[in-house]
Amino acid sequence: MENENLIDQLARTICDYHRLNHTLEKSDCIMVLGSNDPRVARRGAELYLQGWAPLLIFCGNVGALTEDLYGRPEAEHFAEIAIEMGVPEECILIENRSTNTGENIKFTRELLQRMRFDPANLIVVQKPYMERRAYATFKQFWPEKKFIVTSPQIAYADYPLPHMPKEKLINIVVGDLQRIKLYPEKGFQIPQEIPDAVWEAYEKLVAFGFTSHLI
Repeated sequence: MENENLIDQLARTICDYHRLNHTLEKSDCIMVLGSNDPRVARRGAELYLQGWAPLLIFCGNVGALTEDLYGRPEAEHFAEIAIEMGVPEECILIENRSTNTGENIKFTRELLQRMRFDPANLIVVQKPYMERRAYATFKQFWPEKKFIVTSPQIAYADYPLPHMPKEKLINIVVGDLQRIKLYPEKGFQIPQEIPDAVWEAYEKLVAFGFTSHLI
C-alpha cells in the first residue's frame, strides 16, 4: 500500500505537469485529436454544443493504442459519439488517415486547405495527460496558428478505464514525458522545460518498472 500511494503521488506529479489549464476562448473550430479515450470525443462535442466554435473536426485512423479497440478509425468512432450527443452531422469534418499527433495536424491542414478554410484560431482537444504533447506538437507543425489545448475535465483518480487500467495508464504517462524530452531533437515537437521534481518523479516510476511505453 505504501508503494501504491507513492506511485500515485509520482504519477499525479507528472499528470499535473502534462495539463496546461488553458482558458477557453471562442474559436473558429474545435480539433479533436485521435485517442483511445472516448471522453475526448465527448469533450469536443460538449464544447461545440456550448457554442465555443461552429465546426468540429475529428482526427485519427488507427493508432498503437486503438488497433483492437474501435474496429474503425478513431475519427469515425468519435464523430458518431458527437452525433449521438446532438452535434449536427454537417458541422463535423473527419480526418481519418493519421496515426500520430503530427499527422493529425498535417492531414487536417491539408483537409482545410482543400476546403479553402483557414481558421484564425482553434481549440485542440486531447486526453488530460497528453495536453502538453499536443501543444508542443501543434507548435512545431502549425506554429502560425493561435490555439488553446483542453481535455476532459476529470481528476487523476478517474483517468483509468476498463481497457486502460491504472498500471497501463501510468506506463503511458511516463512514456509521454520521455517523448517530451526526446522528441524535439527529432523535429516532432518544440522543446518544453521539465521541472526537476517532474523528472525525478519520472525516474522513480521507471525504477518501479513503468517502462513499457518508453521509446
